[in-house]
Amino acid sequence: MGVEMAAGEDISIRRKRLKYRAWHRGTKEMDLILGPFADANVDGYDEGELDRLEALMNEEDPPLLKWVMGQEEPPANVDRDFLALVVADHQARIAK
Repeated sequence: MGVEMAAGEDISIRRKRLKYRAWHRGTKEMDLILGPFADANVDGYDEGELDRLEALMNEEDPPLLKWVMGQEEPPANVDRDFLALVVADHQARIAK
C-alpha cells in the first residue's frame, strides 16, 4: 500500500536505525562500545555485514559486555569473528 523505497534508501534507513540502537542499548557500557563501533563502520557495511552486526546487537547486554571484556567465552551460536572486530575496535579506542 505504501510507497516502495529503492534498495539504497532501505539500506540507508537500516544503517541509521542500527547506529541509533548501538547508542541506546540500555546500559551505558555497551552504548560506549557499540556506539562508536557502529559510527565508524556501519556506513561501509553491506547487507551481510549489517546482518552480522544486528545479530550481535540482538544479544543481551550483560553477557555481551562479558564477552567484549574477555570475562566469558561466547556460546557457539555467536559470530566470534564479528565479535572480534568489536573487541579490537573497543581496545583500540581505550588505548588512545
